[in-house]
Amino acid sequence: MAVTFYDLSSDAGLKKLDDYLLSRSYITGYQASKDDLTVHAALSKPPSSEYVNVSRWYNHIEALLRISGVSGEGSGVTIEGSAPVADAIATPPAADSKATVAEDEDDDDDVDLFGEETEEEKKAAEERAAAVKASGKKKESGKSSVLLDVKPWDDETDMKLLEEAVRSVEMEGLFWGASKLVPVGYGIKKLQIMMTIIDDLVSVDTLIEERLTVEPINEYVQSCDIVAFNKICKSLPLPFLLKFSSSNSSCLLALSMLIFIGLLCHQELHISNYSIYT
Repeated sequence: MAVTFYDLSSDAGLKKLDDYLLSRSYITGYQASKDDLTVHAALSKPPSSEYVNVSRWYNHIEALLRISGVSGEGSGVTIEGSAPVADAIATPPAADSKATVAEDEDDDDDVDLFGEETEEEKKAAEERAAAVKASGKKKESGKSSVLLDVKPWDDETDMKLLEEAVRSVEMEGLFWGASKLVPVGYGIKKLQIMMTIIDDLVSVDTLIEERLTVEPINEYVQSCDIVAFNKICKSLPLPFLLKFSSSNSSCLLALSMLIFIGLLCHQELHISNYSIYT
């Protein structure tokens, strides 16, 4: 049975939707579906935080659309411009009360919200989950490796606190890596730090302008520059660990070849203590 919502641009309509989503994660079923997209499209703007359940659902659908998409079919949903006139009638006539109660009971029988799933419903849910998973694999976001130069105000800046302030920035899709201090001159050192980002979730420009160079971090950080920005290639996996000594010429040759291949496809290589980790 299709679900119907009325006038989602009004407070009354949003309140009904908020109450409906109180015990549900999606408009229909147990996976995101086209029904969620229909209701999402009917909202002209993000809902107010006053409607807690609608806001939670809206943000979740937004994230799915950015990352994996929505492919579930759903059970059907209807969006009406305004509530029917029947909703405005306070109390039905006494003569019709029994008939009204009987109709309500019939409607309750049609919509069994807490009943057990049938075999067909379970199979449909599994198919929707498999479709969403497959869609997520096809649209999986790429990753990039970024090297940043973080410069302090002067030689009196505590570089340990500066690095702690930089690493304190947390965002979905942002992963901090190795770092080192590089002399600049006149006793001043800058911080060079690696990070890996998921392209669809993190903008490096936004990270620098809105997080790394504003209060309270700008107490230590004077400026940030992008030194290197490379896409991480997934077409050439290197699923092994190579360790070698500087006296082993064959391992040195293998190291040179690996670095060359990594540069060709922008594969991220971590070199530490004469070891390569991929």
